[in-house]
Amino acid sequence: MYQAWNLILATAEPTPISAETGGESGGIDLLLPAPEELIAGIIAFAIIFLVVWKFALPAFKKTLEGRQDAIKGELAAAEQAKQEAASLLDDYRAQVAGAKDEAAQIVAAAREAGDAVKADIVTRAEAEAQAIKARANEEVAADRARVADELKRQVADLSINVAERVVGSSIDADQQRVLVDRYIDELGGVQ
Repeated sequence: MYQAWNLILATAEPTPISAETGGESGGIDLLLPAPEELIAGIIAFAIIFLVVWKFALPAFKKTLEGRQDAIKGELAAAEQAKQEAASLLDDYRAQVAGAKDEAAQIVAAAREAGDAVKADIVTRAEAEAQAIKARANEEVAADRARVADELKRQVADLSINVAERVVGSSIDADQQRVLVDRYIDELGGVQ
């Protein structure tokens, strides 16, 4: 930039102040300020620079540092919130895994209890079936014995009637029954 300025100054032709222009300067003189103005401008700039350096810059730095601290605090809070969220997520995952395990254990226990109830029901049903079968066998045996006794009596009565007709006389009923029972027992032993 400095070289460009020198180049402009070097190529510009100085125009002499003439009476025609009313004593005004032209060309490069229009671009360059008067030395008094230049010195006053430099002094004013230095004063403003020092005031800004002394008062405004510390306030600006303080504001920037406050902003940086606030941003750092927010970043730290965000990082802590992120860590807490990750910790909560791990806790929830562990709780879900624990709940799944507990549910599996409950299902297994219910299945075992169901199997035990099933086995108990089957055992009771088998025992009840055996009891019914035993009662039926006892009833059949009792019915057989009753029918056999009834049959013996009827055979004895028929035999007595036949014997009375054949013999023509009557024998004592008790003796006849003893004879018939003996005869039937002998027949039963032969079979």
